Amino acid sequence: MQVLVRDNNVEQALRVLKKKMQREGVFREMRSRRAYEKPSEKRAREKAEAIRRNRKAARKLAIREGLIAGPARKPPQQRTPRPSAA
Repeated sequence: MQVLVRDNNVEQALRVLKKKMQREGVFREMRSRRAYEKPSEKRAREKAEAIRRNRKAARKLAIREGLIAGPARKPPQQRTPRPSAA
Protein backbone atom coordinates (compact mmCIF):
# COMPACT_ATOMS: atom_id res chain seq x y z
CA MET A 1 0.00 0.00 0.00
CA GLN A 2 1.42 3.36 -0.98
CA VAL A 3 0.42 6.93 -0.15
CA LEU A 4 2.01 10.04 -1.60
CA VAL A 5 2.89 12.92 0.74
CA ARG A 6 2.23 16.21 -1.00
CA ASP A 7 3.73 19.51 0.17
CA ASN A 8 5.09 17.84 3.33
CA ASN A 9 1.48 17.39 4.52
CA VAL A 10 1.94 14.23 6.59
CA GLU A 11 -1.40 14.63 8.42
CA GLN A 12 -3.37 14.38 5.19
CA ALA A 13 -1.27 11.43 4.00
CA LEU A 14 -1.99 9.60 7.29
CA ARG A 15 -5.73 10.21 6.87
CA VAL A 16 -5.58 8.80 3.34
CA LEU A 17 -3.58 5.77 4.55
CA LYS A 18 -6.04 5.05 7.36
CA LYS A 19 -8.97 5.28 4.94
CA LYS A 20 -7.28 2.85 2.54
CA MET A 21 -6.50 0.42 5.35
CA GLN A 22 -10.09 0.65 6.59
CA ARG A 23 -11.41 -0.13 3.10
CA GLU A 24 -9.06 -3.12 2.76
CA GLY A 25 -10.16 -4.53 6.14
CA VAL A 26 -6.69 -4.39 7.72
CA PHE A 27 -7.95 -3.08 11.06
CA ARG A 28 -10.64 -5.77 11.30
CA GLU A 29 -8.10 -8.49 10.56
CA MET A 30 -5.64 -7.12 13.15
CA ARG A 31 -8.39 -7.14 15.77
CA SER A 32 -9.37 -10.70 14.89
CA ARG A 33 -5.77 -11.94 15.07
CA ARG A 34 -5.13 -10.33 18.44
CA ALA A 35 -6.36 -13.43 20.28
CA TYR A 36 -7.26 -17.00 19.39
CA GLU A 37 -10.84 -17.55 18.32
CA LYS A 38 -12.37 -20.97 18.88
CA PRO A 39 -13.83 -22.61 15.79
CA SER A 40 -17.30 -22.62 17.36
CA GLU A 41 -17.04 -18.87 18.09
CA LYS A 42 -15.82 -18.26 14.54
CA ARG A 43 -18.80 -20.14 13.09
CA ALA A 44 -21.22 -18.21 15.31
CA ARG A 45 -19.64 -14.87 14.37
CA GLU A 46 -19.65 -15.65 10.65
CA LYS A 47 -23.27 -16.81 10.83
CA ALA A 48 -24.29 -13.60 12.63
CA GLU A 49 -22.43 -11.52 10.01
CA ALA A 50 -24.21 -13.37 7.19
CA ILE A 51 -27.59 -12.80 8.83
CA ARG A 52 -26.79 -9.10 9.23
CA ARG A 53 -25.72 -8.83 5.57
CA ASN A 54 -28.87 -10.59 4.35
CA ARG A 55 -31.16 -8.42 6.48
CA LYS A 56 -29.44 -5.28 5.19
CA ALA A 57 -29.79 -6.43 1.58
CA ALA A 58 -33.47 -7.30 2.11
CA ARG A 59 -34.11 -3.93 3.75
CA LYS A 60 -32.45 -2.06 0.87
CA LEU A 61 -34.45 -4.08 -1.68
CA ALA A 62 -37.71 -3.37 0.18
CA ILE A 63 -36.91 0.35 0.27
CA ARG A 64 -36.05 0.32 -3.45
CA GLU A 65 -39.32 -1.45 -4.30
CA GLY A 66 -41.33 0.92 -2.10
CA LEU A 67 -42.54 -1.72 0.36
CA ILE A 68 -41.16 0.19 3.32
CA ALA A 69 -40.26 3.84 3.77
CA GLY A 70 -36.63 4.76 3.55
CA PRO A 71 -34.80 7.13 5.87
CA ALA A 72 -36.19 10.65 5.92
CA ARG A 73 -34.26 13.02 3.71
CA LYS A 74 -33.04 16.29 5.11
CA PRO A 75 -34.21 19.41 3.28
CA PRO A 76 -31.39 21.18 1.43
CA GLN A 77 -29.81 23.96 3.44
CA GLN A 78 -29.83 27.52 2.18
CA ARG A 79 -26.30 28.75 1.52
CA THR A 80 -25.50 32.15 2.95
CA PRO A 81 -22.88 34.20 1.14
CA ARG A 82 -19.65 34.68 3.03
CA PRO A 83 -18.57 38.22 3.82
CA SER A 84 -15.61 39.21 1.67
CA ALA A 85 -12.30 39.84 3.44
CA ALA A 86 -11.53 42.86 1.29
